[in-house]
Amino acid sequence: MIDAVIPTEACVNHSLYRSGLARLLSLLLCVCADSALGQATWPDKPLKILVGFPPGTSTDTLTRMVANHIAERLGQPVVIENRPGAGSSIAAEAVVHAAADGYTLLASSTANAINPSLYHLSFDLEKDLRPVGAIAEAPLLLITPPGLGVHTIAQLVALSRSKPDALVYGSSGVGTFSHLSGELFKMVSGAQLTHVPYKGSSQAIADLLSGQIQVLFTPASTAIQHVKAGKAVALAVIGRRRSVELPDVPTMAQVGLGRLDASLWSGLHAPAGTPNAIIDRLNRELQVSLALPEVRAQIAAQSNDALPGTPEQFAQAIHEDIVKWAHVVQAAAIKPE
Repeated sequence: MIDAVIPTEACVNHSLYRSGLARLLSLLLCVCADSALGQATWPDKPLKILVGFPPGTSTDTLTRMVANHIAERLGQPVVIENRPGAGSSIAAEAVVHAAADGYTLLASSTANAINPSLYHLSFDLEKDLRPVGAIAEAPLLLITPPGLGVHTIAQLVALSRSKPDALVYGSSGVGTFSHLSGELFKMVSGAQLTHVPYKGSSQAIADLLSGQIQVLFTPASTAIQHVKAGKAVALAVIGRRRSVELPDVPTMAQVGLGRLDASLWSGLHAPAGTPNAIIDRLNRELQVSLALPEVRAQIAAQSNDALPGTPEQFAQAIHEDIVKWAHVVQAAAIKPE
């Protein structure tokens, strides 16, 4: 007679454990397989990049330059969609809520690093978006009218101190990079300047050329022609290196104001949760695009420098900017209009 074997409670539990573990492993393998399959076929439809500024602006133009080449490399169209407003926060929020599948990206800029200290945003730039990579950076120029009679930063600072609050500096608007750069310049140099914001840089430059304002912090692309024509004097570059077009103009660091080592950058972000494989692929294609001589020439024609690098390097630079500009906003008590 064969005795029946009655499993003990421990044996039953062990059997259930093994059965459950097998099912869990099977499920994980299926999920990983599906994920790998999805990434292997990515992209199988057009990509979309949201730009938080109007067509023709620097961020828009630079994004379109690299998007065309990325599209060729990926074998899928890359559509640019302009959603201006709130300093690019409207576009950023839309990308935050988009599917994290690599098909919706944000054309990010320095404005996105400034906005957290100015506005009550519904998202966190560093947590809710993933950096893909930087595209380019543009220096700012500190320019004055020839009639002011100053040719160095030291002379400007001395003049401003001798006439407290008599000198006016313009910017392209409250809370913009040019405004915050002006406030940071005042902090690190001790210059005494009064701020007048404009709606964009065109009228600000016109007023500087006519002598209505004495100082302007403006992207190099909008001022170089006036400097070369002798209608404006460039005292310094706010950026990491001298301008190729104005090699005799020193950087702020070279005149002893190293804390003004800043630049107006543009780049690409994806929603948080976008798979690493897709982020890496996008960054790889971006690096290839930025290495092309024709792309670098187009970027240089906009008075920008190509800014290749990894997502991690881009993330670190963004974090440093967020901290830097938050300090300036708080110290200068800047409030958005």
